[in-house]
Amino acid sequence: MRYIPHTPQDIKDMLKTIGLDSVDDLFKSIPSELKLKADLKVPPPLAEVELKQLMAEMAERNINLTEGINFIGAGAYYHYVPSVIAALIQRGEFLTAYTPYQPEVSQGTLQSIFEFQTMMSELTGMEVANASHYDLSTACAEALMMAQRINSKKKALVARSLHPQYREVIKTYFQNQNLNIIEIPFAKNGAIDLDFIYDNLDDDVSAVMVQSPNFFGVVEDMIAVGKKVKEKPALFINVTAESLAYSVLTSPGEAGADIAVGEGMSLGLGPNYGGPYLGIFATQQKYIRSMPGRLVGQTTDKNGERGYVLTFATREQHIRREKATSNICTNQSLCALMCSIYLSLMGPEGLKKLALLNMHRLRRLEELIKIKNSAALTFNAPKFNETVIELTVPAKEAVIHLLKDRIFSGVDLATYYPELDKHLLVCTTEMVSGLDVEVFVEKLARYL
Repeated sequence: MRYIPHTPQDIKDMLKTIGLDSVDDLFKSIPSELKLKADLKVPPPLAEVELKQLMAEMAERNINLTEGINFIGAGAYYHYVPSVIAALIQRGEFLTAYTPYQPEVSQGTLQSIFEFQTMMSELTGMEVANASHYDLSTACAEALMMAQRINSKKKALVARSLHPQYREVIKTYFQNQNLNIIEIPFAKNGAIDLDFIYDNLDDDVSAVMVQSPNFFGVVEDMIAVGKKVKEKPALFINVTAESLAYSVLTSPGEAGADIAVGEGMSLGLGPNYGGPYLGIFATQQKYIRSMPGRLVGQTTDKNGERGYVLTFATREQHIRREKATSNICTNQSLCALMCSIYLSLMGPEGLKKLALLNMHRLRRLEELIKIKNSAALTFNAPKFNETVIELTVPAKEAVIHLLKDRIFSGVDLATYYPELDKHLLVCTTEMVSGLDVEVFVEKLARYL
């Protein structure tokens, strides 16, 4: 779109047409005390070359992940993104309207979404998956809303080891709705307190939501949780923030999940300064009409040729607001396409090898910490690619100190769990080498 500003004469003619004397008359409804009394303090205009130099200088103040060693995870995992993804998502057949209302001109987009749905069903072990979701935080809240639509119960058990930001989104969703959120504590080993679930799972519970690997990286016994939930009318919601774990851990479908939600950022998207993210949302066939979002289906045209259509779209744009299953179910089609390309490139075995490499890096990190005696491993339980270590100083101080050596050392858990004020959440992916792990542990030991 070209930028063509209005000339003074243009503005004068427009004001005359609508019967006003000045532009200020358009804003008479705004109280005077809320209006600026002086011009904004902004710098003067710059020539293009000067502007580019200024932006480059400002950008250099940041340290990006390629310039340091990254051990930050906590829902934003730094994995390698193959170059071919950027090339393929720019192909013309994927350039279409935001919503593929006209299937005859949207076959490229519809097919890519259909393939994504298929891959998500295979990855999660569930019977059906939607066209993608906004992100995992909103998918968690939408999953609880879906469960309540299905069974009309008034309580939900949500793990305290669920990502804290997801829990905040859930609280925002339900602060004015008739659903009582009860948090399930975690045990000394970092895993969910199964006894608490057993003691509080009554006939009024709508759903039980558990994340695995949980926020601390601990792999939960989801089969045990699933079996217990099945004894009641409640639905079992499986949450996975690190979607790479699907390739080696028990799938939500195998664990008996009714709804599975996940974050697909690890599968070909990259952190990208905090987004965009990709929500994975899958369920059992019998619940399909209660599932939020869109669903693309495969069919044939009058000539018997294969084609794709938008089969379900029970969202606010298509039907009456009060009948919609969701009012925030924007699907991330471009992100879903990136995910599909990534999974196609990796294949099942490639994905599994990558997951095992991530786990191997973590095992090495924990071994070196024990050898150096630089910190204590907080939770003695199976983990995927994250672990919690206890320091002798507040974790925030260690994070700031190691940043001087361009080491992004992890997440200070005191931000979310006050009782873990000296604890650091550390993550290892394939982007961290064995040498990087040794350097990190050595620097940490020297500091402490």
